[in-house]
Amino acid sequence: MNIPLAPTGPLSLGTHSYQTGGIVQRYHVHGSGPVCVAHSGGPGIFYEYLRMPALEEHLTMVYVEPVGTAEDSRLPSHPHGYTRERYSRFLQVLISRLGVPRVHLLGHSHGAFVTAYHALHRPEQVAGVVLYEGAPVTGPEHGAEASRMVEAFVAKHAGHPGLPDVLAAFGAMADISSDEQTVAVARGVLPSYFADYWGNEEKLAPFRDAVQATYISGLDENLVPESIDDRTALKSLEPPALVIVGRHDVICGPRWAYELAELIPDSRLLVLENSGHMGHIEEPELFANTVRDFVLRTGR
Repeated sequence: MNIPLAPTGPLSLGTHSYQTGGIVQRYHVHGSGPVCVAHSGGPGIFYEYLRMPALEEHLTMVYVEPVGTAEDSRLPSHPHGYTRERYSRFLQVLISRLGVPRVHLLGHSHGAFVTAYHALHRPEQVAGVVLYEGAPVTGPEHGAEASRMVEAFVAKHAGHPGLPDVLAAFGAMADISSDEQTVAVARGVLPSYFADYWGNEEKLAPFRDAVQATYISGLDENLVPESIDDRTALKSLEPPALVIVGRHDVICGPRWAYELAELIPDSRLLVLENSGHMGHIEEPELFANTVRDFVLRTGR
């Protein structure tokens, strides 16, 4: 009896890897349907937290493992040099290898900044973009808004025994210089990334404990921080856009989502009223249905 071989094409289910310029790029395929390439955040957070089973029921989800997160995918300048341009170039190679004319891109948090950049500079193979918990700018203005949202989180949870640990993790952010510190801070701040982490701790604690990360500095090869202001450029964004934000997100909150939706022509906006920074975990069905409908509508 002849046993058929498992499919080995670029969109077959499972883990794929190849090399670009001596750097290993991995991606992971789950689900079926139109192709949506997902870029996780951080930078440096391992992609697994972004798995979206509800969306995999409708779409072929291609989860990028951003270069730098695994030891064999690190740049010679590691932990520096991971600019949006660098991520975009690796993303372009991956998209071209998939063998489909166009894909949708979904970027979460820092991944939303990468996705916006890619759609602005390399839109040819992009059918649409999902900017999930993103913003048009970084820097002092973004930091001030995040501080305001964190203060609101502190006021809401004043007296909770877990609050001092969250604040200590935020305080440690500026001194991160190792993978171990990155993981500790990522897990430490995570309760503030949900609308009600402590009210759902039994469910969310395993998610928190599973978060893994690599230290990436945010500086380019010349040790210069990458400053982002896409406000002018986004007014000319070519691919259709869906903007998603959680009402209680402390990092890239509603202020930025409203501004993104206003800047980008003919964009759609979804505000997840019962979510923080992790709407695909907190409101998975609404999240998945909205993304699915957007992909099907704009992919025609």
